[in-house]
Amino acid sequence: MSRELHRFYRSLAQDTDPGGLVPPALVRRYADRRARLRAAAGVLAVAALVGGTAAGTRFVFTAAPGTPAGPPSSPPGTGVSVPAPAVSPAEPVTSVPAASALTGSAGRSPAGTVGPTATSPSGRPPTAIPDAAFFTLAAANETGMRATFDAGPTLPQLCGAHPGDSGVVQRRGRALAFRYADTPKGYVPDGSYRHTVTLYRAGRAEEALGELRAAVRDCPVQQSSDTPGVTSRYRLLGGGGYGDESVLFELRRSYSEGAGDPAGADEIRLVRAIRLGDVVTVLWEQGWEGTSSDRSQVDADSRRAVDALRDWLD
Repeated sequence: MSRELHRFYRSLAQDTDPGGLVPPALVRRYADRRARLRAAAGVLAVAALVGGTAAGTRFVFTAAPGTPAGPPSSPPGTGVSVPAPAVSPAEPVTSVPAASALTGSAGRSPAGTVGPTATSPSGRPPTAIPDAAFFTLAAANETGMRATFDAGPTLPQLCGAHPGDSGVVQRRGRALAFRYADTPKGYVPDGSYRHTVTLYRAGRAEEALGELRAAVRDCPVQQSSDTPGVTSRYRLLGGGGYGDESVLFELRRSYSEGAGDPAGADEIRLVRAIRLGDVVTVLWEQGWEGTSSDRSQVDADSRRAVDALRDWLD
């Protein structure tokens, strides 16, 4: 062995001999400990990764459809509690029946009920009947003769009955002549109305129309007390739909031999009573020199009478 190599081994021995070599068992224990630490760290990392993935997946799948995914909600106890606003109990709602409009298209009120009370524009029930409560003829039906207000009868004789005479506040009536639209001016009228307007106490107007129906039913035939040989027959007719309710009936007069009949046949008169609230208007078509009533003319003027009352009461 060369001298340089011998000196190298001696120097190496001087460096390693004082520290001594670690026993093999201790080396293996250190190696096992390091391996366990690395394994534990790996397990913790995997667990953290799996937990985060599961939490994110749960948030995404529990979100409402169309709601963008976001961070999970705050842990319990970390949110701020906001008290719900106090809600007062709902007050009971009282249903108030609407008063029927005073129009010419309403039907009859149900039996046993009282229609709305007629009121003036001031809100108080009217106490007087003005001229405006009476309708104006259409221009084509004007005769040039002025209507005359008087205290004549409201209805024809009905076997001694007097329907609607109680509970009256005020009553006004007039006589009104008219002509048909195709009758030339200057000719005699084609017919005339006994037109009355009656203002009743609350609730009495409806009773008055009930009394009128009963009176017509109870008096199908009547002999004239002032004109011998004249027989009057009464019957109720259909044709409602005016005001709150209405009654239409026919008066047919026949003449025995010698009594005289200008028209040569029975005379037919139509009478219609219309109620609007506590007001009743009656159109009694009385003809002119023996003419009979024309239903279409009476219907048209009945609508005009309803409109006049509505304009007054509104």
